[in-house]
Amino acid sequence: MADEAIEVLLEEGRTFPPPDAFRQSGNLNDAAVFERADKDPEGFWAEQARELDWFRTWDKVLEWDCPWAKWFIGGKINVSYNCLDRHVKTARRNKAAIIWEGEPGEERVLTYRDVWREVNKFANALKKLGVQKGDRVALYLGMVPELLIAMHACNRIGAVHSVVFGGFSAESLRDRINDASAKVLVTGDGGYRRGTVIPLKKNADEAVEGSPSIENVVVVQRVGSDSGAVMKEGRDHWWHELMAGAPLWCEPEPMDSEDMLFSLYTSGTTGKPKGIVHTTAGYLLGVYLANKWVFDMKEDDVFWCAADIGWVTGHTHIVYGPMANGATQVMYEGSPDWPDKDRLWRMVEKYGVTIFHTAPTAIRTFMRWGTEFPAAHDLSSLRLLGSVGEPINPEAWMWYHEHIGHGNCPIMDTWWQTETGHPLITPFPGVTTLKPASATRPFPGIEADVVDEQGKSVPLGGGGYLVLKRPWPAMLRTVFNDPDRYVETYWSRFPGMYFAGDGAKRDKDGYFWLLGRVDDVMNVSGHRLSTMEVESALVDHQAVAEAAVIGKQHEVKGQGICAFVSLIAGVENTPELVEELRAHVARKIGAIARPDELYYAAELPKTRSGKIMRRLLRDIADGKALGDTTTLADPTVVAKLKEQYEDE
Repeated sequence: MADEAIEVLLEEGRTFPPPDAFRQSGNLNDAAVFERADKDPEGFWAEQARELDWFRTWDKVLEWDCPWAKWFIGGKINVSYNCLDRHVKTARRNKAAIIWEGEPGEERVLTYRDVWREVNKFANALKKLGVQKGDRVALYLGMVPELLIAMHACNRIGAVHSVVFGGFSAESLRDRINDASAKVLVTGDGGYRRGTVIPLKKNADEAVEGSPSIENVVVVQRVGSDSGAVMKEGRDHWWHELMAGAPLWCEPEPMDSEDMLFSLYTSGTTGKPKGIVHTTAGYLLGVYLANKWVFDMKEDDVFWCAADIGWVTGHTHIVYGPMANGATQVMYEGSPDWPDKDRLWRMVEKYGVTIFHTAPTAIRTFMRWGTEFPAAHDLSSLRLLGSVGEPINPEAWMWYHEHIGHGNCPIMDTWWQTETGHPLITPFPGVTTLKPASATRPFPGIEADVVDEQGKSVPLGGGGYLVLKRPWPAMLRTVFNDPDRYVETYWSRFPGMYFAGDGAKRDKDGYFWLLGRVDDVMNVSGHRLSTMEVESALVDHQAVAEAAVIGKQHEVKGQGICAFVSLIAGVENTPELVEELRAHVARKIGAIARPDELYYAAELPKTRSGKIMRRLLRDIADGKALGDTTTLADPTVVAKLKEQYEDE
């Protein structure tokens, strides 16, 4: 982000104090909790953990040998029990847990007892397939209730789930299955997106061909004959057939607090996705508390996080956090613009949604579509709004506030990551005065700071690197099968501090303003993609000799993907090849990785040691003056590229 833009953010003068209703009855309306948590963080987390249901309470709150943390040592707990059984024992048993709508328009309502029953049955089905405590189960589904059910079934028996976004390609799925050594794959015959069928089973079959650890594949029948799904005898099993004969009760496994709950893969600068490991008790506590306090969940709320469960936002704000709180929530399968651009607002009105959570990318898209679509629907049921995934600009914040919240709904603009488990810098509707585009202050018990290159805290008003200075229960524990990468990626830049990889500034009031990634991971529509992954996909094409990829500021996506490629000698640089290369990346990784812009380069700017200088490519793409070029092997290369880029 340019310095001028940063200064504009810090000069944002509009403020929005907590509305009286939240100030009086918000789940968190006592600002003194922040001071108590700061003075005694272990005592704070232990106090909150007592709100969960334990089979055995812990002996010790924390063991910390930086960067290795163990929380609630000796405790025994089960996540599915906390999200389901404890509600089924109360009047919530008949409360709607999931209000699901498919893209073609089907509707299903599942009560807490309905979900609990299905989870028990599928847990028994997994056990029948040989899944045991500690085994990994890969899940590759669209946004259907069976995905949520499968996740809870895994943690009921102590299996580790690894969800793979349904928009990823067969190759991406295979990489993640193999890294996790998954024993079972759960997928669908297909799914729906913008009126077309997504061939999940076909992709799954292609992935499993190169995944020797997979012993069984379970297939949810979603689309039917239009999917073209082919079942392999002995390996493939229909979900509904397994469920038909499954017992109705499965004893929840008492899990150690530090037992692995799930791994979720996120992009890294080396190109190989990282399997982020979250453990049972700490993650559950974090998401329970964040949803309770940040979104102020009440018994009669209808919550809708319009994210995909394939990303951590869906784990935290659909599968686990709301259900630990016993909330009713909406779950939607398809695209926000199908069949019309008012689909989301139609559903808010239809189901009486009270809390709505989405990403800045979506908000900027809604802005582009125009105000007539939300204006056509009664959105008066809304009382709270959320934003997550990337920094939001003040204009989008205000549009969201005025045209969706009609000036009445506080906006919870949060900062967090797959690695952190839940929001760590966030407002709270009962205590925080909001500033458009600021994530405001740290969560109770979290010590965040902005430091310079030497790791020293910068004064208020200054900018630098966002770090976290003490452990928290929901933090990642490691990278699956790669502890050295965990240390190198998160703890080596500033010893003793977790480096988030993001830049930030704090204003004179101590409010945090997030500035985006400082490494080579792009944040595209709230999804983290490695430049290396996209470059590898481009070079995989027979016409490409070299590729360099950068993230470029994009008014809708936050960052768009801009690629520069050098072609094999004799290959002609045609417009048709541009589209072929963009499609090739989408096939290799998924549609989210399709480059927005692709340019030919006779040569790429390199240092004398042969390293491509992506910094200069960012300068070119952003229209900025070129930075230091003294280390280039051939300075004329970047000058030619800049001229070519400006001419196109």
